[in-house]
Amino acid sequence: MRELTVAASVVRALMELATSKGASRKTLADRSRIALPDLADPDNRIPFSKYVALMRAAQRLCNDPAFALHFGEEVDASEISLVHMMGGADNIGDALALGNRYARLAIEVDGDGTGDRFQLRRLAGQLWFVDARRNPNDFPELTESTFARMTCSMRKLPGDRQIIRAVHFTHADPGYRAEYDRILGVPVVFGSDMNAIRIDESLMSGFEFPTSSPYVSGVLRNHADALLQRLESARSTRGHVESLLTPLLHTGEGSMHLIADKLCCSRQTLFRKLKAEGVTFEQVLDELRRKLSLNYLNANKISVKETARLVGYSDSAAFSRAFKRWTGSSPRVYVSRCGSSP
Repeated sequence: MRELTVAASVVRALMELATSKGASRKTLADRSRIALPDLADPDNRIPFSKYVALMRAAQRLCNDPAFALHFGEEVDASEISLVHMMGGADNIGDALALGNRYARLAIEVDGDGTGDRFQLRRLAGQLWFVDARRNPNDFPELTESTFARMTCSMRKLPGDRQIIRAVHFTHADPGYRAEYDRILGVPVVFGSDMNAIRIDESLMSGFEFPTSSPYVSGVLRNHADALLQRLESARSTRGHVESLLTPLLHTGEGSMHLIADKLCCSRQTLFRKLKAEGVTFEQVLDELRRKLSLNYLNANKISVKETARLVGYSDSAAFSRAFKRWTGSSPRVYVSRCGSSP
């Protein structure tokens, strides 16, 4: 099964908040095994497990067990996701549909098998916004940050009505109840049978949500759709191979045999699966190196020597030959044309 991923924009925002509170960026990266250059492109994907490790490292290094709540409180949705800026929602139902379509661009999660992650449910005459992800108590910090961010965003909507009436969590009281009360500002229940926010009926209709210009909304939606398509392509064997190779390239250990082992199949089976998609392992590796090299040199301003190492070349001359085959010029000529430092 393909590993779930998180957008680099989310991971970078979490790391920036932690460093602003005194944590060492290098220690955060080391403890979560995140390569800092991978965070330069906000649309890059980081393994979900590394995001969990980063959150836990931030809690410890900042001496802040409520760090996830503070992440939701202090980092606005517009800083980590395109959805908040798209507009086009006339009511909570429209907003929910938009969110369910694009939410996984920020963070992929396992659903509960019944459909969308976020659901509206009417229970005992009350309207609830439910997060239906599977096994939420394995990482309750995601529920904390999600609901804190939603609550703080709701307060910014026009009008003076109390939109959120209560918040329920399936996990037990973690011991910092006062921070829940301060940030959420409504009755909080722990040990509930659902992770849910009770919302005011006025959100169902006749409520004015923030809008953006049709042009801006269209541009953002086109970009988001392209990212969704890329995320879907990662479900292919080639996508699986690329996601496994990326964190291994700098170690020089990204062999076909190792990747086959990680995919729990034989080398021959992996060869056949890739062949069915029209590529070989060597082509996937070469294209991944090319793509990452251009990104490191152009967008991230990383040196030629360091770029060679990051994509798995211990010999700079071999990297230069490969780069010239990819682009028609040497790495240093390419860097000078892009205005980057060599």
